[in-house]
Amino acid sequence: MAVKLGFQVRPGHDPDGVANRYVRFADSSFFELLGITRPDPSFDPGMKEDQLALKGGPGSRSFGFRSAALDAIHRSLKGLGYAVTPFFTGPDSKKPGWRLFAFDRAPLSSNTFFIDYAANYAPDQIDPANADDYRVTREHPNGARELSAIWLVSGDAESDRRQLEKMGFGGAVPTRLPAVGARGFCVPVGPTALLVLQPDGAGAAAEAMAAGGLRILGVSVGVAELGRAQRWVERGYERRLATYRGLSGESFLAPTRDDLGLSIEFHAILPGGAPCAGASI
Repeated sequence: MAVKLGFQVRPGHDPDGVANRYVRFADSSFFELLGITRPDPSFDPGMKEDQLALKGGPGSRSFGFRSAALDAIHRSLKGLGYAVTPFFTGPDSKKPGWRLFAFDRAPLSSNTFFIDYAANYAPDQIDPANADDYRVTREHPNGARELSAIWLVSGDAESDRRQLEKMGFGGAVPTRLPAVGARGFCVPVGPTALLVLQPDGAGAAAEAMAAGGLRILGVSVGVAELGRAQRWVERGYERRLATYRGLSGESFLAPTRDDLGLSIEFHAILPGGAPCAGASI
């Protein structure tokens, strides 16, 4: 993530053999990176399930929605018949932290949860007086500014679309991603696009399903200057990379599937661009 792709990776913790690290963006979104650090780690049930599904390899099967209205969302989903968990909170501290709930039975093809955290919460910067430190932790050598899309893959994109609509996330737009051999729907979730996809011929989507099934197929990252990000990734992976016209304009795919288990798409930020505005069949 740091050397090959040019992200700034921030410290986390390693309590029971599974260490976490963070890549935080200026739009307040973030990646949480998890890595096994000893032969006998203490997995929570979700981690153990993911390791089995991913056959011990790299990848991701979980993502989260951030909202300040967790109680209302929890009541609404419970009223709709979803098996939601109680709330979990952390860290074990008097300082403001995070609060989340998940599902006993995942309604989507990838596991998901709803989270909120105090405006000043961050494991690497918890003092709101240090505004400059907070800002600097969200600056990346590759120019990344935002997490613009999360791509889910399953054998039935329509099922995910229906579940999202039931949960309150409508406005789905049919779309295709030829770069990974997938088709499905783009669903706007606040400023972010949630792509629910299924294989469309040969390509990364079909290969991911064959290798382990339901998972996060990829993510899209908006950067300040596409050329800088492309040069960084080409140096990191020692190969030339072609650009293509993606949902967010000119884009390129970093060759991350072997080492991260998912694709990372970089694209130039389009001022005022709405999520799913570039989606089409």
